[in-house]
Amino acid sequence: MRSLIHAISLDPSKCTGCTNCIKRCPTDAIRVKNGKAKIIDSKCINCGTCIHICPFNAFAGITPDLDYIFHYPYRIALIDPVLYSQFNESVTPPQIIESIKQFGFNDIYEVSHGADLVTNFTKTHISSTTKFPIISSSCPAIIRLIQLRFHNLISHILPIDSPIEIAAFMARNKAIEEKKIPKEEIGIFYISPCTARIFSFKKPIGTKNTYINGSLSIKSIFLMVSKNMSSTEASNNYYPSGKGIDWSRVEGQSKALGIKEYLAIDGIENVIEVLEEIEDHKINDLIFLECQACTNGCVGGSLTVENSFVARNRIRRLAENHYPYTPGNMDISAKKFVFTEPIDPLYSDKLDTDLSKAIEKLMKIEEVIRKLPQIDCGACGSPSCRALAEDIVLGYAKEGDCMVNFKKLYSILETDPTEAENLPTTEG
Repeated sequence: MRSLIHAISLDPSKCTGCTNCIKRCPTDAIRVKNGKAKIIDSKCINCGTCIHICPFNAFAGITPDLDYIFHYPYRIALIDPVLYSQFNESVTPPQIIESIKQFGFNDIYEVSHGADLVTNFTKTHISSTTKFPIISSSCPAIIRLIQLRFHNLISHILPIDSPIEIAAFMARNKAIEEKKIPKEEIGIFYISPCTARIFSFKKPIGTKNTYINGSLSIKSIFLMVSKNMSSTEASNNYYPSGKGIDWSRVEGQSKALGIKEYLAIDGIENVIEVLEEIEDHKINDLIFLECQACTNGCVGGSLTVENSFVARNRIRRLAENHYPYTPGNMDISAKKFVFTEPIDPLYSDKLDTDLSKAIEKLMKIEEVIRKLPQIDCGACGSPSCRALAEDIVLGYAKEGDCMVNFKKLYSILETDPTEAENLPTTEG
């Protein structure tokens, strides 16, 4: 069953109902019913945790086949430096670039171009605002998380499009100006390390449209490039910006700003803890907050192949080799990429549109919770006892789904049927 909204698909034939996914999903977006997992679209932030955690590979990112690129006469591959980290350091970025071109792309363009532009914009924004901390807008899973759970922090999000979108715009303009190719004939395809970025192209945040025509996963490209590497020569299209390359790992974009008052966090659970402290005003001395949903940053994305710690170290060394490089293409005004659309809060947990009914349901939820064991075992198919209580009140589950209470009830019925009246009912 493939999602038409999100970037993650679930193959029921591979799902065993083991409940690993519901325990690790950071937004309680998964339930297990009738022995199969199900994604709740309104809660999903496309972080890819379920892909990482599933031992049976039931979850996967939704990307088209390579043949899709040939819908466009002129094809540009948008390369994220994360791709470089997937190969042994004996394989150079220029070799990887040339290998990718041989799969049907007419040109390549690196996301590092856009990263350098966003770094400059951020420096300017820091000097012109008093609303701190500024929260990086580079990770779409984090933006969606803030939309769902941290409404008070939405106004802190850096109001500029991602380096990917900016690089795509620059690549398209280059093809139009230098090759005189009509705009509609140009297809730009991002080689993505994660599912959250793929979703961001389906539903852009802060802007109305995307400059990306499609996505391919790093995992699929890695396999093709690996087979083809021995027959390629090095390309001269490499953009050796150390700061831009360093964006691929956690702390890279913060380091590029040249300030000390920053905090860089990776791993969605760690991010949630820090955002809670910032919302509660427990952290007040930050100028910039870099949040990455994946462990070690984009190098730990769900569509990568290399160990994220190894990949992070490779990016660090590659960036250090090019850090003195002075970025080009800085004559483009960042104002063109400033958000034009509001980032609205999302309400996945709205109990009812009618306030009085919502309050009534909330009271019922609290009543149900008192009957549950409060151990959050997940055996019922919901991630926690509170989630089960909500599911019961909303009609998605029943009290008898609680395996702990059911076992207690069954045990007492065997010994003393009259005592069963003191336990939660299994009706419904």
